[in-house]
Amino acid sequence: MHPVEIREVLDSMTILVDRREQPTLRAKKRYKRFGCPYERATLNYGDYAVNARLPNGKWIYDVSDTVRPLASVERKMNLDELAGCFCQGRERFEREFQRAADNGARIYLLVEGGSWGALQLHGYRSRMNPNAFMASVIAYMVRYNMNLIFCDEASSARLIREILYRDLKERLERGDFDG
Repeated sequence: MHPVEIREVLDSMTILVDRREQPTLRAKKRYKRFGCPYERATLNYGDYAVNARLPNGKWIYDVSDTVRPLASVERKMNLDELAGCFCQGRERFEREFQRAADNGARIYLLVEGGSWGALQLHGYRSRMNPNAFMASVIAYMVRYNMNLIFCDEASSARLIREILYRDLKERLERGDFDG
């Protein structure tokens, strides 16, 4: 793809927000801070993915069907929510990551208000043992090629956009959508 075509595709970028994500006031503020259009879609995994119009005029994904994105961002509001995913919600959480792995997708886990230090020092409400918590997180990183990113709430929208933008740009430059 020619650099001008890549720029046009990137300019058409739209963030897909999973329909299951509750449109709370906090979420709506995040969407506005994306700095690009967004639309709701049913994602097979993750909370956010990217769509864009290719030079042939077609969109990468047909949002009228369940989208199986090549890259997605799974956002957790804090370590408490993440701990819950490794305790009572583990089977559902693991199935979601397995679906991403089965599709060869990259999955980015964005955790607001967390850090490795807080995880190790039991800086969360769950009774999950910090060693077990860390072992679970790292196992997912290895098993599902998951990229873990800690951030604060104020920077999450920008990070979601940048992750999806850079992932799309790399794929376009490699020619993943040619032909």
